[in-house]
Amino acid sequence: MAAPEQMWQCQTTNCGYIYNPDKGDRKGKIGKGTAFEDLPEDWKCPICGASKKAFRNLGTA
Repeated sequence: MAAPEQMWQCQTTNCGYIYNPDKGDRKGKIGKGTAFEDLPEDWKCPICGASKKAFRNLGTA
């Protein structure tokens, strides 16, 4: 499992989706092993559609 500093959580109301690089994002066609920082700038949360700016790094919690 990825370390907390490699995982990012969506901060929008009622979402809480966690991007885990070990899993990628099948819906967004993001392969396993893709770091959050390497996601395309136009990538959106697969649950609520929020932009990358709505995510916070879990390692800084």
